[in-house]
Amino acid sequence: MKNWILTAAVAVSFVASSALANQCGDILGHSMQQLKTRESIDLCQEYKGKTLLIVNTASKCGFTPQFDALEALYQKYKTAGLVVLGFPSDSFKQEYDDAEKTAEVCYLTYGVQFPMFASSKVRGDEANPVFKALINKTGKSPSWNFNKYLVSADEKSVKHFGSRTKPDNKKFITQLEEMLAEAKANTEQ
Repeated sequence: MKNWILTAAVAVSFVASSALANQCGDILGHSMQQLKTRESIDLCQEYKGKTLLIVNTASKCGFTPQFDALEALYQKYKTAGLVVLGFPSDSFKQEYDDAEKTAEVCYLTYGVQFPMFASSKVRGDEANPVFKALINKTGKSPSWNFNKYLVSADEKSVKHFGSRTKPDNKKFITQLEEMLAEAKANTEQ
């Protein structure tokens, strides 16, 4: 009987540790609604182990043309493990109230293929949980649209880049490539 109890305890401990190993951190530990749908995506299930570029976007902003460079970046590095996640926000009063119009700008005007989510707040107490986690990790709240947060595959490293840093900026690309190389090295171990 003691052996059975010991075996059961070890099995429960193993299952519990396996379950914890599959959990994500504060950034990916949420479900978020996709743009122009009622469907939500479990971010952990979809993007765990990927290097992330999380961007607060807006359709009526001087930085909106960065969608072109973000899409090019996504296409270039997605096979290396990069996922760009776009979060439209009216936190700076430059996003449509109508999800249809936001989707038109993203998908039709700029040909965005990376995941886009429903409009939400990205600053203050009302910020969505992803941005609350990003702000907690970096100490940097978005100061305007198109702030970029580069997140390592293990969610331990988060680097913030302001709106003026373009997705094709050399320093930014260097840091992105370093994160992708580190993620690849960690998966090969």
